[in-house]
Amino acid sequence: MEKMLTKHITKLCLGILLVVPLYGNAQETTKIPLATFLSQLERDFNIKFSYVDDTVAGIEVSNILENRSLIAILEQLRQQTGLDIKELNKRYYTIAQKDKVTVCGRVLDNFAKNTVAGATIEVLGTKTSLVTDAEGYFNLANVPRKQSLKIRYLGYLTKYVSVSELLKSQGCKEILLSQYVEQLNEVVIYEYLTRGIKKQPNGSITLNTSKLGALPGVIEPDVLQSIQALPGIKSVNETVSDINVRGGTNDQNLILWNGIKMYQSGHFFGLISAFNPYLTDKVTVFKNGTPTSYGDGVSSVINMETKNEIANGITGGAGINFINADAFAQIPITEKLGFQFSARRSITDILNTPAYSSFTNRIFQDTQIENRAANENIETDETFYFYDFSGKVLYDINENQKIRLSFLSIANDLDFSRTDNEFMETTQSLLDQTNLSAGVQLQSQWSSNFSSLVNAYYTNYNLEAENVFPNPSQQLFQKNTVEETSIKLETQLRVSDRVNWTNGYQYTETGITNTANVTTPAFQSDVKGVIRIHAPFTQFQYNTANDGIIFGLGTRLNFIENRDTFSKLLIEPRLTLNFKLADYWRGSLLGEFKSQTTNQVIDLEQNFLGIEKRRWILSDDNELPITQSKQGSMGVNYARNGFYFGLEGFYKFVTGISTRTQGFQNQNQFNGEIGNYQVYGTEVLLNQKWNNYSAWLSYTYNKNEYMFASLTPMRFPNNLDVRHTVNLSGTYTLENFEFGLGATYRTGIPITRPDELTPINDSEFPPKINFRPSNSSRLPEYIRVDASAKYQYHLNRVAKIDIAMSLLNILDRTNILNSYFRLNDANEIETVENVSLGLTPNASVRISF
Repeated sequence: MEKMLTKHITKLCLGILLVVPLYGNAQETTKIPLATFLSQLERDFNIKFSYVDDTVAGIEVSNILENRSLIAILEQLRQQTGLDIKELNKRYYTIAQKDKVTVCGRVLDNFAKNTVAGATIEVLGTKTSLVTDAEGYFNLANVPRKQSLKIRYLGYLTKYVSVSELLKSQGCKEILLSQYVEQLNEVVIYEYLTRGIKKQPNGSITLNTSKLGALPGVIEPDVLQSIQALPGIKSVNETVSDINVRGGTNDQNLILWNGIKMYQSGHFFGLISAFNPYLTDKVTVFKNGTPTSYGDGVSSVINMETKNEIANGITGGAGINFINADAFAQIPITEKLGFQFSARRSITDILNTPAYSSFTNRIFQDTQIENRAANENIETDETFYFYDFSGKVLYDINENQKIRLSFLSIANDLDFSRTDNEFMETTQSLLDQTNLSAGVQLQSQWSSNFSSLVNAYYTNYNLEAENVFPNPSQQLFQKNTVEETSIKLETQLRVSDRVNWTNGYQYTETGITNTANVTTPAFQSDVKGVIRIHAPFTQFQYNTANDGIIFGLGTRLNFIENRDTFSKLLIEPRLTLNFKLADYWRGSLLGEFKSQTTNQVIDLEQNFLGIEKRRWILSDDNELPITQSKQGSMGVNYARNGFYFGLEGFYKFVTGISTRTQGFQNQNQFNGEIGNYQVYGTEVLLNQKWNNYSAWLSYTYNKNEYMFASLTPMRFPNNLDVRHTVNLSGTYTLENFEFGLGATYRTGIPITRPDELTPINDSEFPPKINFRPSNSSRLPEYIRVDASAKYQYHLNRVAKIDIAMSLLNILDRTNILNSYFRLNDANEIETVENVSLGLTPNASVRISF
């Protein structure tokens, strides 16, 4: 009995020894409301606390009364609650919330609870931010109590946590981030050819210039050169200022820079793009299915946008090549104000490089510069330079409203002097081409579903030539000026997750002046026209689940008036349809009606010294009607595992063209007849991308024909009828080295040759050339091989050097770009041939940071 009692007593003692510590721990960690705890303190220590009820509401603390002094208890309360507890005297204390507190936390993956090292912790409304350490911890001091933390990490959903929530936790609160999972339809947006070029579901092509990979012959991300790698886009005369999209002339392209219409797009009279590529963020090209927010451009829209966000720090760069030097920078002034600028100037008036020699030989062919230099007794000297300067002011009024101010200045300047050593006479001719533009945009996000954009601009284009002939008493002055102002309001309403509705209105006023003044014989002409366009527009966009069908439908109404001469209302519907056919296969259907009231004409081959022959004029609905187009296309795309196949057939019908706008150089040159052209064709692209390689083969078939009812024959090939174009190119990337090589083949353009039996008509005065039927002959095929290479070296974490080289026309093949015929002073037929660039090397060195 005694042994059993002893055994039970032993068990009881052990149980008490075990339970008491556990009870003590449980008691210590038991949470009670702070208000209750303060009341208990007041009773136990005969003190009083003064506080606002909201200050302590919802706060719980551990029971820390036992075996502690009042000072120790109050210090523990400060640590647990983050409250500011002050002693007024031995009996009275105040409790208030601190404006600034210290918080800590630990960021984890909520799936596996792995630590997330390097996550960004940002205190909203302040400049304070840091990243988590290797264990996912962070600690922030002097944080406003009423603020929240923004926690983000690549691959996870961004999370917001209030500071007050962190203060409620014992120790450092664990913050769980959810992994970001997005199911992408990999065949909706295709990246092909090279890095940074993508085809969008609406049929447009976007180029991200900062990410643009190697392209054959291109050492800088020149916008208007780069887009010529796309099927259906080329320049039959090797310039960027005369781009032909699906058989259209260059003036049928709407070129926009930050929402401003550009009437000049090239330097060196077309051989170089006039837009600095290093601040250009995105370029969007529409060949068909253009959104209703765009007017003009019956062939295409080329929309360039510079970087639109204030930079986090100063970035920029500078470089030099065989043609020009440039610099650019992005400068944040405050959190809400930033500035961008770019400047470029040619070095051709300082340094004669191989590239400059090749460019001048190409551009001055059959101009008065070259023709006057052919006489042995004549000494000539030309000074040529170009420059461009652009700037952008970025101001964020608040998170939802932003203002962007843009300005751009472009200039080409040529001075040409001629000295006759026999008669000791010196004459001088000038050619100035400038474009000055300014625009403002107000972007507003009124709610999560509704936004608006106001875009207004002014642009001024001016082309002047002063031509002094060998007889100094005879002078010719020519001037072409375009002034345009426009304002557009565009709204975006997100009706639902699948429906978006765009509405807007655009007003445009365009004035064009053409001036000519000849001293001997005396002649003066000054013609000015003004057109105003009012254009409301609307468009719906609908997407089914998983983007099985992407559908857009809208219309634009153009009410056009030319002072008191005429007024006309044009209705322009637009359609885009992209749909899934099968796994990795999609089909597309695009259509549009478009119009334009500005065109470029050529009156004489020696206009403006024979260099810039084209001048802008306005439609008058009589001698030059409004140009209108109707276009439709159907296509199919396949993309899988780095392989892309695209096939698209199209038809385009354009009315309201004149023989003056098409560049005729035969019997139809001065007729001014009005007609149409239609073009139909097929574009095929095959592209295979591996880890370091990308190779593509593109083929374009075009059949492009004129229809002029008053000419004989009425139907004949278009001046831009290039039936077959083939491009085979490839790029290779190895770490910091990039290389591109490509070859282009295309059939020759149509020309009109003199009649073989009776080439000259002597029955008229002055005599004329008897031509064969219009465009009944063709030039030989065009073949060119280009290459480029680029190496990037990182000086440190922020600075790098890029060294690039290119070779144009590696085979040094003489390609005839154009050929026409004229009578000389002896009434003999001369054949004039414009040939392509020869072997042209170029190199550049750039530093960026």
